[in-house]
Amino acid sequence: MALFADLTPLRVSAPYRRLWASLGISNIGQQMTSVAVGFQVWDLTHSSFMVGLVGLFQLVPLIGFGLYGGTLSDAFDRRIVGVVTAVGMWTCSALFLAQSLLGIDSVGVLYLIIAMASMFFAVGNPARQAIIPRIVPRELLPSANALSMLTWNFGFTIGPLLGGALVAITGTVTSAYVIDVVAYLVLIWAMWMLPSLPPIVIDGDERPRAGWSAVREGFVFLKGKKNLQMTFYEDIIAMVFGMPRALFPAIAAQWYGGSLREVATVLGILSAGPAVGALLSGVLSGWLHSIRFQGRAIVLAIVVWGTAIAAFGMVRWLPLAFLLLAIAGAADNVSAVFRSTILQTATPDEYRGRLQGVFTVVVAGGPRLGDVEAGTVAALAGETVSVISGGVACVLLAVGLARAVPSFVKYDAHNPVA
Repeated sequence: MALFADLTPLRVSAPYRRLWASLGISNIGQQMTSVAVGFQVWDLTHSSFMVGLVGLFQLVPLIGFGLYGGTLSDAFDRRIVGVVTAVGMWTCSALFLAQSLLGIDSVGVLYLIIAMASMFFAVGNPARQAIIPRIVPRELLPSANALSMLTWNFGFTIGPLLGGALVAITGTVTSAYVIDVVAYLVLIWAMWMLPSLPPIVIDGDERPRAGWSAVREGFVFLKGKKNLQMTFYEDIIAMVFGMPRALFPAIAAQWYGGSLREVATVLGILSAGPAVGALLSGVLSGWLHSIRFQGRAIVLAIVVWGTAIAAFGMVRWLPLAFLLLAIAGAADNVSAVFRSTILQTATPDEYRGRLQGVFTVVVAGGPRLGDVEAGTVAALAGETVSVISGGVACVLLAVGLARAVPSFVKYDAHNPVA
């Protein structure tokens, strides 16, 4: 059994290779911006609740535009959708840079730009994910998803560390925003270089339409598809209750203390912790393609995630805290690979954009809702209670839901059933 990541998708598909590399590079800049924004909001307000509201301003556009964006990916050329939204995200990065250079120092302005960036991400992500089954052979999808998560988590590792370090060294968030602006240009190029990817229309079938009626059609298709639904439900549980990201600025300041620059450095380390674990599990992902019962693997991975997060809330030694976050990230990466694979293999192409829209709302929106949940509980009972209770709730709910839907635990990759 292979140990290291299977690189075959990169060898056989040049479009996937370009997309894979550009998403990794752009994600570095995106995660630098994420750290910078969280640091800015904390510096302006010294409130975990206000940092948590960043998630709310990301969540609302994600829900509406993620679902609608999925219909655009089914109705129009996915390459065009990808290019337009990449340009939109670059524009938002430029606005983050502009407000920093102008010294606006307004939480309201930050929230507005965050909402705009979330809108473009929500529309573009279903297209980017639905593109992969069109440029990679089906038998290579688990390997391609593992590689996609690898480069994604490389950005989540390097971005926070580099962002925290730059803020600490320069004493300003401007440098992080500059790199994000440059990085998004690479994504625009890669999307432009993709081949045309219009909707696949079988003779006699109606061309897919965009709009809210198409969103409804996607939910009608999803009705009764318990295995597909469970990929969403299990991730919601993990991210809403087990994601303490919004608390990292307060944890860095209150649990580990120090000067402003030291707090920024610790913030970068904490933010990178889950991604380091995910990155390592991605490098060592060669065995994932041999896992047959993928639903069972998802549930187990979420249990490990929640347990590690709860343990993180009990420690005050930074190396151990980092290790626990890395373990959590490794488990989450395994869950993400199999959730993506189940969704791509069990969904017909004409519904992939819409289902990827739902996937975007869940995967990207869950952590934002988790930011709000974590920040609210922290405001009421403190950061320690928020972290530990969230991890415990994650484990209990994930296991309980799996017991209620036994077909998901029995999901067989050799015979994918939605």
